[in-house]
Amino acid sequence: MEIKNYDELTSLELDTLREIGSIGTGNAATALSQLLGREVRITLPEVRIMGYNEAIEWIGGPEEITAGVLVKLSGQMSGIMLSVQQIEFVNLVLESMLQKQITDYAQLAELENSALIEVGNIMISTFINALSGLANIDVNLTVPAFTVDMQGAILTVPMAEYGGQSDYIMTIGGNFVCNEHEVPCRLLLSPDIRSLNFLLRKLGVNDG
Repeated sequence: MEIKNYDELTSLELDTLREIGSIGTGNAATALSQLLGREVRITLPEVRIMGYNEAIEWIGGPEEITAGVLVKLSGQMSGIMLSVQQIEFVNLVLESMLQKQITDYAQLAELENSALIEVGNIMISTFINALSGLANIDVNLTVPAFTVDMQGAILTVPMAEYGGQSDYIMTIGGNFVCNEHEVPCRLLLSPDIRSLNFLLRKLGVNDG
């Protein structure tokens, strides 16, 4: 039976999405490790379906400044995926790739932005490749967009595009562990309802 909103997901469907999130973030950690040239693993990720306001609080609150890499999905699945890059994650990337750190996002220049876009794009691409491989579907990704803004403003993009269909978003969170230091990993996936139903059918947990 097809769902009309995220809050209609059954426990089996939610468990399936959690498994997808766990596999996807594990693959993203492996890709990040290869890119940075150092061992990176991820703690057991938590996958939840949240309302937009709850998701904003989960990543630190609406007025918290952060960086975000956003990619749109098309093909057999439409939607948006966002990598939220908090300052600890930014410094892990910059220290590994450019041997520098920042104390404020205002210190980011073109070179630093390019490094963060590359990392965000690779993490998202690796996650989506894992998802499409498990479900045997074709998903295309746009060129990533990068922004530094208040988290409430960054989240308005999926809200504006899909808020009319659903007030919920899929959040995937854990911590990357590198040199015994933990930094937050925050990914947000917002497929439209048609795509969510199609994905669940391909995974064999929705016969609608």
